[in-house]
Amino acid sequence: MTALVIVSVPLATIAARAQQGQSQLQLDEIVVEGAGTSQVPPAFAGGQVATGARLGLLGNTDIQKSPFSVTSYTDQFIRDRQARTASEALALDPSVRATQGTGAPFDSFYIRGFPANEGTSGEIAFDGVYGVAPSFRIFSDYAERIEVLKGPSAAITGVSPNGGIGGVINIVPKRAEEDLTRVTLNYASNARPGGQLDFARRFGANREWGLRVITSLSDGRTALDHQSEQSGVGALALDYQGERFRAWAYFLAQADRFNAPARPFFMQAGVPVPKAPDGRRNVTQPWEYSDVDDRGGLLRMEYDIADGITLFGNAGASHTGVERYFASAATITNLRGDTVTAPQFYALGVDRQTFEGGVRAKFETGFIRHALTVQLSRYHEETSREFAAARGSYASNIYNPVRVPEIAPLRIGSQARLSDSTLTGVSAADTLSAFDERVLLTVGVRRQNVEARNYVSNVGTLASSYDKSATTPFVGLVVRPWENVSFYGNYVEGLSRGDIAPVTASNAGEILAPYVARQVEAGVKLDYSGFGASLAAFQITRPIGELSPARTFAESGEQRVRGLELNVFGQITSQWRVLGGLTLLDGELTRTAAAANIGNTPIGVPRIQLNLGTEWDVPWVPGLTLNAAVIHTGKQFVDAANSQALSDWTRLDLGLRYATQFNGRKTTFRANVVNVTDAKYWAGAASFGTFTQGAPRTYLLSMSADL
Repeated sequence: MTALVIVSVPLATIAARAQQGQSQLQLDEIVVEGAGTSQVPPAFAGGQVATGARLGLLGNTDIQKSPFSVTSYTDQFIRDRQARTASEALALDPSVRATQGTGAPFDSFYIRGFPANEGTSGEIAFDGVYGVAPSFRIFSDYAERIEVLKGPSAAITGVSPNGGIGGVINIVPKRAEEDLTRVTLNYASNARPGGQLDFARRFGANREWGLRVITSLSDGRTALDHQSEQSGVGALALDYQGERFRAWAYFLAQADRFNAPARPFFMQAGVPVPKAPDGRRNVTQPWEYSDVDDRGGLLRMEYDIADGITLFGNAGASHTGVERYFASAATITNLRGDTVTAPQFYALGVDRQTFEGGVRAKFETGFIRHALTVQLSRYHEETSREFAAARGSYASNIYNPVRVPEIAPLRIGSQARLSDSTLTGVSAADTLSAFDERVLLTVGVRRQNVEARNYVSNVGTLASSYDKSATTPFVGLVVRPWENVSFYGNYVEGLSRGDIAPVTASNAGEILAPYVARQVEAGVKLDYSGFGASLAAFQITRPIGELSPARTFAESGEQRVRGLELNVFGQITSQWRVLGGLTLLDGELTRTAAAANIGNTPIGVPRIQLNLGTEWDVPWVPGLTLNAAVIHTGKQFVDAANSQALSDWTRLDLGLRYATQFNGRKTTFRANVVNVTDAKYWAGAASFGTFTQGAPRTYLLSMSADL
């Protein structure tokens, strides 16, 4: 089979550059179709987002034909932002807010007002599969796309291992497309250099074999006081693209080591939250540290047994090892910003395995076309932990941190089993389309079983367990009266593991039954001459576990979030691009053990989230592009009583890049400044009431060359 190369360039761009007298045309996106393709949807006009994304068992779906809200950020956008992690890459998504800072050893999020990736299981998918990506932090080196599917999606993607229901973040790994040898050198303030090698080749008579290798290393002092970080990534992707059989294999190794990692804060009850300090200030001591190592692999296979019928299977596994010595969160005790910190030694091991298999079939019944998928899945996870008591504490201040002598950690010396869980499911979905895909109806159902056990900390004896099943349906409708306008709506349910009763509860260690969340959503999507927009209204309700006045932990609460989302992306003109949007949230505790809290706003849910990014190609300097982004987040509460709040904040980012050629080699220089005005702000709150300070002004420089 001969590979077909399709190059898509807007005619307006060609004409504009011809008028400028440019003898060479820079191609922003090349899509290779045929043997050896990456099988990802092509980029939308402007190259920042894609025209489609993966919708769980529905596979890659055109965004205009999807009954759900989804955004897929491209590798080009990630590199231009110089985003090192998934958290940084999602900075311009108006539905997403990071609840950990850039100097923290893990990433967590709020999506549509609900937490995601807050625990140790890790609930970021890798090529649509849980249990392969690193548990705590996702580096962007190996990401071809970073996708965000918004809303509960257990029926589509399976139960999230950590229980998140606001949305799913999926990493689409880089695979061999066209031959590539790219070297990147980068530098970040204060003194943190690094480099990356990205190598891809295709082999065979029909280029049916593919190899891609990515490796990176960075080390040095960060923008936070007395903090240093060393990180390394190694990723390997192999694939075979035959006439009927296709296979992909991925192997991933990642290490991330911090000295003085940034930590969130607790607020002492009854004390208002003080003003945020300078983002450089770091209460964590230089002798506190975090070392995280991840290893993972995934094998995917497909076989066409007949035209329109494909068998598929996936098998993956990963291991996360953690050793750290710090306090989970320092406590701020007064408005002066005084803190008390009690560091504890913590070692964790997480082993995960995942298996999927099924069949996809395309067929017709009369004038209706069907795309049917039936899938079986199994996810298993085992966690062991050593969690020693604190030997002592130290006092400091968020505005004027002090250094103290090292407090030697207590050690237990071994890791005891902490928890294990097995998630199994069978699902079926069918997309029915008619009238040249002007009407698409998607229906599906998933039968999910959640088996979980929790063990006594540092002992390993069984504390509690459950084995529960639930059925979660979904239905989505898309109506496209015109080629560039889509109206859509959906009803979808999400299933998540129940919370574990905290140590302060009379039933400490007990695992609550799985929660079922429900979403209703309706919206409209526009694709007009390279400019895209979407407007969605949604409501999500979810039960929550609470500690009653009698100290019993039970499913006694319910949280409801209603929202309105506006997203814009693409080209205004051939030289001007936009990306971002506005999300308005109305969060409410509709049921709670404390009657006084009914009607209050849930922790970490602001009323407004605004993101707007723009790029402009300077017409009189070919290859030079300026960019800017404004990010705004409204007030957030850090307690259910709504007596403690984080002030609203606004951040400005600026940057530029220059694309040129040296000896025929494409070379790009990039410079970005995050938080140009050095604003002081509390970035966000996690669901358990901790909050994080925002990043200081940070300088990012890089140079990449395609050899």
